[in-house]
Amino acid sequence: MIYLLLAIVCSSLIAIIFKYSETNDMNRYAVTTANYFMAFTVSLIMSLKSGLFKLQTPLSLSKFLNEVEKVIFTNKGHFSLNSSIIWAIIVGVIAGIFFFLAFIYYQKSVKEDGVGLAGTFSKLGILVPMTLSIILWRELPTSVQWIGIILSITSIGIVNISFERDFLNSIRLPLILLFIFGGLAEFSNKIFQKYAIVDYKSLFLFFVFFTAFIISLLFTIRKKRSVTKRDIITGFMVGVPNLFSSFFLIMALNYIKTSVAFPVYSAGTIVIISLSGFILFKEKLEKKEIASIIMTIIALILINLK
Repeated sequence: MIYLLLAIVCSSLIAIIFKYSETNDMNRYAVTTANYFMAFTVSLIMSLKSGLFKLQTPLSLSKFLNEVEKVIFTNKGHFSLNSSIIWAIIVGVIAGIFFFLAFIYYQKSVKEDGVGLAGTFSKLGILVPMTLSIILWRELPTSVQWIGIILSITSIGIVNISFERDFLNSIRLPLILLFIFGGLAEFSNKIFQKYAIVDYKSLFLFFVFFTAFIISLLFTIRKKRSVTKRDIITGFMVGVPNLFSSFFLIMALNYIKTSVAFPVYSAGTIVIISLSGFILFKEKLEKKEIASIIMTIIALILINLK
């Protein structure tokens, strides 16, 4: 459980630091780029210290493809050492795209909707890995968990629909995109952990954050906005908890079932960042937003019940 608690703390720190950066109108892409630079640098150091780049035999794509049928399609065992490296590269690069998009919409949502609501929808993204787990591994929810899922979806509708404004204009697209990309990013951690040797988690995270860094750097250059020392320092501050939130979550998934880990991780983070938004940033939520957060926490608890 200690790994899960550490993941919750790290995840909460990301939202709190983002709130600081968005409140002070920092260069969003510069902060994101610096964050990913720090994250992939730390994960690279961890991989080198663990000797994960030292190969006893050359990587074999044909061997990997042969193992795919056994490990993924028949769901038997894990990839071998070398195949785990290839899996870390493939899943890491794809996940890096989702991580980048999730971070950008996280920042936009924090600025437009507040740290509490943005954090709620970010963690509500657990519905994505839960849904995909149902489809891929037939991990069917219980009746109580189905109630929680329906309640979660309802909470999305409540916060996005306004009866006082035009319906289309009331939809908060950044929150919806945060929900989708954040969920896919979380699911990538599970995809790696389920099929690969977990000792290669640092290598997997290196490819995740290095990919996200390259994409973010290109966007930063394209935007042609000045980059300050404060942007860089803030990005570095985000990078460490960003890396270790995924690191500790992967560790927790080795000891705690997915159906338990993700809801507790999400609910714990939502509570911390909502309280932080109220205490540190004096955020005032609308009644429907408070209702959405409460419904989400209740939903996550129900999803956690067997």
